[in-house]
Amino acid sequence: MLDFRNTNTLWASIIAETLQRWGLTTAVICPGSRSAPLTIAFAQNNQIETIPILDERSASFFALGIAKKSGVPTALICTSGTAAANFLPAIIEARESRIPLLIFTADRPPELRDCHAGQAIDQVKIYGNYPNWQAELAIPSAELGMLGYLRQTVIYAIERSTFPTPGPVHLNIPLRDPLVPVPDIAVEALETEFNSEDFFAGLEPIVVAETSTPPSPPLLRGGERSAFRQWQESEKGIIIAGVAQPQDAEKYCSAIGRISQLLNWPVLAEGLSPLRNRAQLNPHLISTYDLILRNRELAEKLRPEIAIQIGDLPTSKELRNWLDKTQPKRYRIDPAHPNFDPLHGPTIHLRTSVENLATKLTPVPPLTKGGLGGVQDPGSHGGQPLQENETALGLGGVQTSPVPPLTKGGLGGDRTGKNSPPYSPVPPGLGGVLTSPSNEYLQLWHNTETKTRQAIDQKISEINNIIEPKVSWLLSQILPLGTPIFIANSMPVRDVEFFWKPNNLEIKPFVNRGANGIDGTLSTALGVAHRNQSSILLTGDLALLHDTNGFLIQNKFVGHLTIVLINNNGGGIFEMLPVAKFDPPFEEFFATPQDINFAQLCATYGAEHEIIDDWEQLKEKLNFLPNNGIRVLELLTNRRSDAKWRQDNLSKFAKGS
Repeated sequence: MLDFRNTNTLWASIIAETLQRWGLTTAVICPGSRSAPLTIAFAQNNQIETIPILDERSASFFALGIAKKSGVPTALICTSGTAAANFLPAIIEARESRIPLLIFTADRPPELRDCHAGQAIDQVKIYGNYPNWQAELAIPSAELGMLGYLRQTVIYAIERSTFPTPGPVHLNIPLRDPLVPVPDIAVEALETEFNSEDFFAGLEPIVVAETSTPPSPPLLRGGERSAFRQWQESEKGIIIAGVAQPQDAEKYCSAIGRISQLLNWPVLAEGLSPLRNRAQLNPHLISTYDLILRNRELAEKLRPEIAIQIGDLPTSKELRNWLDKTQPKRYRIDPAHPNFDPLHGPTIHLRTSVENLATKLTPVPPLTKGGLGGVQDPGSHGGQPLQENETALGLGGVQTSPVPPLTKGGLGGDRTGKNSPPYSPVPPGLGGVLTSPSNEYLQLWHNTETKTRQAIDQKISEINNIIEPKVSWLLSQILPLGTPIFIANSMPVRDVEFFWKPNNLEIKPFVNRGANGIDGTLSTALGVAHRNQSSILLTGDLALLHDTNGFLIQNKFVGHLTIVLINNNGGGIFEMLPVAKFDPPFEEFFATPQDINFAQLCATYGAEHEIIDDWEQLKEKLNFLPNNGIRVLELLTNRRSDAKWRQDNLSKFAKGS
């Protein structure tokens, strides 16, 4: 509904109405005077959930969490001045992790800038190069042509927040007085002449894509034809599945499982990927690669020729160093345009989604010197050049045998996996390699994974005292089906990579691994959990303390969040770094213990709190999650002894001890 009371109310209501008709469902608003027209417009639109949050940094990360969960942009609104500056960390994270956000900052008009008018700073391009697109709107006008300009600018902002790569978009909005809806007779008269349906004709709600990626470009280019042929000729290939938060996790995991089985290549799956939580879709899943690669002899035997990297690289430093040393030919699968190759190795970027790639790949017979069906070289087909409407080897060509649908039990397996071996071979005719479907290289990965996983499980299952590494290991086995979990940066994400056990619980991991900071940990987790299934936050004490203002969201939060708090009184990750040997100044300036009583902190905000003394108690609390509110389950640990445990055991696991 448009508000014709005055120029500012009309201008702001067109912004809100355009967004609502397009499909935006949530706006997070910080209090302030200059943004009053925007606040009123969004609050009056009953199709948009409008959530007031006091602290701008917390609000921006809460909006980020909502957008992560939904895949749809969230609107974020604030007043003029330093309020806008507090959005910057979340905007950086949105840019780096490709999450759509729409930022609307109210501003003083040009005549009140650079004259010390108060609460006026330079807000034009305040976020530097981090927005996908940014602009300052014109001064509000009730003239029909200007209203059309406003509508189209907002539509373009929406488009740029989602395509070609999702990310933040910033519109700075100068507003003159009156900021409140006092009547203006001239503007009110426009209402009888204005046809809203004509004005908004053609605006339709967005449909969230099946994947979190935009449409893919055509696959069939010369270099890509060559790539696919090389993949199918190599037995020593790996697939690396990094951090991912796809909207359709099952389709994403199934696509990777299909490619893995067609090529007979192992999938090295990051703990922050949904693959580890849908293990039956990927019978060649490798979860212990970081520990395996600490065994130098094994690392050399497992040297790959080709690596397909899906999305970002995993967190593992061991994996990155191994890739840097072995220098396999790498192919990065991602439709986005940025450079996500920190190793600067021999990498070819195929700008397509893994879901799209999986639909193009088909099994082919072995390639011999005589070629396949008369194919003499990569550039010929039956002695003739490939025609424009023909496909290259392995790309949508004639299948030599039917491919059964990929189920949770793997290709041709049952949905429970009870009647399928954990690493079932690809059925005859489906192998894309020159030898048997289960080659020696793949088998070595399988055998080592089994041995290492057994060593981890045996060692950790015998631990009775509260120790950090067991938390991630246990969570991967006991959470309710489909539980969303936000995993904080620093030590929690690394313990998840080390110890998160493959399962079929369809747990949904969320992380801020764009800029990898601890900013906004609680607020982002609350955004993920808002109007969602009861959720979990796994965090350390410093990450939680860095964002305690997030607890203020509790009064507007709809849903439940259980915070599994690992309290080691400081920065545990620094205990794993060389700087830990230099104390002073290590303890005071790096570990930075805060000595906080979390029971008192939770009481201040009205959050439930409980100390967890043993593992059975933790299981009991997490087997069934409440429906509403925030609670903290605190586990007291010793960061020094836990760091020593990791240092003593991580390298041993690949040796089976």
